[in-house]
Amino acid sequence: MSPYYPVIRVFGVLLACFSLTMLVPLLFSHFVQDGAETAYDEAALLSFAVGIGLWWSARRHKEDLKVRDGFLLVVVIWTLLPVFACLPLILQLHLTFTDAYFEAMSGLTTTGATVISGLDTLPPSINLWRGMLVWLGGMGLIVLAVAVLPLLGIGGRQMFKAETPGPMKDSNLTPRMAETAKGLWVVYGVVTLLCILAFRWAGMSWFDAVMHSFTTMGLGGFSSHDASFGHWNSPLIEGITVVFMLIAGMNFATLFLAARGRSLLPYANDPEARYFLGVTLASVLGIAVYLHWQGVYPEFSTALRHALFNVVSIATTTGFASVDYNTWPIFAPLWMLFLCSFATSAGSTGGGIKMMRAIILYKQVYRELLRAMHPRAVWPVRVGGGAVPQDILTAVLAFGFAYMCILVSLTLLMTLSGLDILTAFTAVVATVNNTGPGLNQVGPTTTFEVLTDFQTWVCSFAMLLGRLEIFTLLVVLAPAFWRR
Repeated sequence: MSPYYPVIRVFGVLLACFSLTMLVPLLFSHFVQDGAETAYDEAALLSFAVGIGLWWSARRHKEDLKVRDGFLLVVVIWTLLPVFACLPLILQLHLTFTDAYFEAMSGLTTTGATVISGLDTLPPSINLWRGMLVWLGGMGLIVLAVAVLPLLGIGGRQMFKAETPGPMKDSNLTPRMAETAKGLWVVYGVVTLLCILAFRWAGMSWFDAVMHSFTTMGLGGFSSHDASFGHWNSPLIEGITVVFMLIAGMNFATLFLAARGRSLLPYANDPEARYFLGVTLASVLGIAVYLHWQGVYPEFSTALRHALFNVVSIATTTGFASVDYNTWPIFAPLWMLFLCSFATSAGSTGGGIKMMRAIILYKQVYRELLRAMHPRAVWPVRVGGGAVPQDILTAVLAFGFAYMCILVSLTLLMTLSGLDILTAFTAVVATVNNTGPGLNQVGPTTTFEVLTDFQTWVCSFAMLLGRLEIFTLLVVLAPAFWRR
């Protein structure tokens, strides 16, 4: 008996369920008559058939998932699901498999980098599908699976621990994992609905409100317009987007607890939320002052407006743009990309190493400075009033080292393939941190279409690494994982 039958069985079920989500753009395409119906019905039928076939081949093997199975299943889902998600893009837009896979991976990993230009003239259902990929990937299809699979007799705790972002993965919000996942999705859905209504009230069409709410809450940055939020040039719409990006950039577990208790106290007790808001808003003010000082915007109010939207967008790894910040003095966009590496909270839909790890790393460095001056003193690393266990400190330090090595290695690989250093470095930073646009050739007003196939695959791999927070993927790639 193959040891992988439980993984095959569960993936088959998930793929069949995922194929049903294609019915939404299919029905919408039929309603607006944009001519894309065939792309969805063929893609949905093929995905459903493959999913049922995989489930059928392993249906007799009902063993629960082990820890190793959980890691493997997470990697299989995030690697293979974009293969089926990209089918409508291939069938309708005639993209190459490389570009279509990149686009689907970018959506599901909530990166928001795109290889497609002419977004304003795309069939509306294609843009809806791109937005749905971000929204579904935002909270994580694995968390959804935790809510659904227990109904099918399939345990999901191992998957949840493997995929959930952040260094502290064992904190339960409710006694049962399924209840936790359902609660998170309810909160996610309700806030998305509020975002839709707010966008519509501010002047967006219903379609744009839905599509951009999906990509705002997923922090994915896909837009239905080439000019992104510059299409509206509306301070009101930008202000609403900033509010919801900040909400999505904080821990959804904190939002869940706040909603359940009808109190903001969980945010007051969340050290990540304070650091996230403090660092992000201080950076907004600093960059606004810098842009005004450099004469980019003669009026400080204009500098503050554009700094607020674009800094929050990049810091939260969303990737929207209201202006071409690629033309700003280089310090400003580089600082924004630096923020995207760590600003968002663990348990949010953002990317990067997460603010919790950054806090721990900062306090660990500070402790080492104190120990150098007072070798015999005991200086525990404290976060939120409690001491951080040594095993978490070790894991965070290892994660930080792996993260830096990956940035350097992938940047060198991109420059080896012929890219200039600024494009190579920022493309890697933007994809590993699931942010979207970089600088220079892959800036906010251009697309990743300029990259070669090899460079596109490197960025696809970087997005996968970022979404799975490096170690989940590296564990499966390690030779020791495959030894029986």
